[in-house]
Amino acid sequence: MTKGSTRDLRIALFCANYNCVRDGANNALNHLVSYLLQQGAQVRVYSPTVANPAFEPTGDLVSVRSVAIPGRSEYRLTLGLDEHTRADVRRFAPTHIHVSAPDPQGYQAQGLARELGCPLVTSLHTRFETYFEYYGLRAFRPWAERYLRNFYSRSDLVLVPNVQIAEELKTWNMGNRIAVWSRGVDRQKFHPAFRSMEWRRSEGWDDADVIPLFFGRLVREKGISEFSAAISKAIESGLKLRPMIVGDGPAKAELARQLPEGTRFLGHLSGHDLSTAIASADVLINPSTTEAFGNVNLEAMAAGLAVVSADMPSALALISNNDNGLLVPPHQVEGYAEALSKLASDRRKRTRLGAAAAAAAAAFTWSSALLDVVQGYLGLIS
Repeated sequence: MTKGSTRDLRIALFCANYNCVRDGANNALNHLVSYLLQQGAQVRVYSPTVANPAFEPTGDLVSVRSVAIPGRSEYRLTLGLDEHTRADVRRFAPTHIHVSAPDPQGYQAQGLARELGCPLVTSLHTRFETYFEYYGLRAFRPWAERYLRNFYSRSDLVLVPNVQIAEELKTWNMGNRIAVWSRGVDRQKFHPAFRSMEWRRSEGWDDADVIPLFFGRLVREKGISEFSAAISKAIESGLKLRPMIVGDGPAKAELARQLPEGTRFLGHLSGHDLSTAIASADVLINPSTTEAFGNVNLEAMAAGLAVVSADMPSALALISNNDNGLLVPPHQVEGYAEALSKLASDRRKRTRLGAAAAAAAAAFTWSSALLDVVQGYLGLIS
């Protein structure tokens, strides 16, 4: 049984890109900070910052040394902890140090936790070892896996997004130092009620059209090549498709070249525009193999869409195949095209999967997920 109160917590949170990029990891971390502050904890966030942030960050943010990653300037790479940052952490006197990225700052922050004698928590947000597959660097994957194993094994507690990844990490002989930090979905933002045929018509789709959706950052590691290839194969089989792309990123031009004329690129959306667009599509195709949780899957499910996803641990935590979605072996373009073709020709199945997906998504709440994190913090000082 844990003792203490959230009001006793002073969390030094080390992030890689807390407000530089709007993605699932930063969304979760901002939710965490907001929850902790509401519960009376004190939090200080150490992260790179940019002149024009992707969104307004939550909490007390300290800018740290960083450089833009070549070819991916929206992301920053930390340069480790300088003495000014170390002194700031010491003055803050944290009860816990929480590290969210395996970058130079995160590695050195782990050492600082040992120096200060406070518990070290590390959270896993992305399957970084899989990125090498998308950039012609496959030979480096074994090195990355060794580094990540060493990085997470240094922690007193590792927070992982689902039971499936927890089972993977148990092979690292980490005992009971692994806990699940799931995610929530905003049902005020993602819900079937936002579906609008009027909006679809205004954007140029016919009522009978089946709209395949890509939702997320437009980068290679999100599986954009598999998405475009699946669309092409489905069209070759006789389907008339006009995909919807919600999101932006450096690979937009690359994706546009691969998709059929008439594809609607809606860019980054927010608020009611986002809610309406997602709910008004028909099938989400998510070929990404780099997800640790799969926020895009959960949000599309909450909006009532039939989801076709790569069969990965992140998807298995959300989707029961042929019950509330469809799973396809990773990188199997034919599988995505076949699943899309079946759903396009079977409206009743799309509707059944979408309704089951929305019901399953309702179980994922931020309050429950974030309470688990707090219990993990308190358990380290009980």
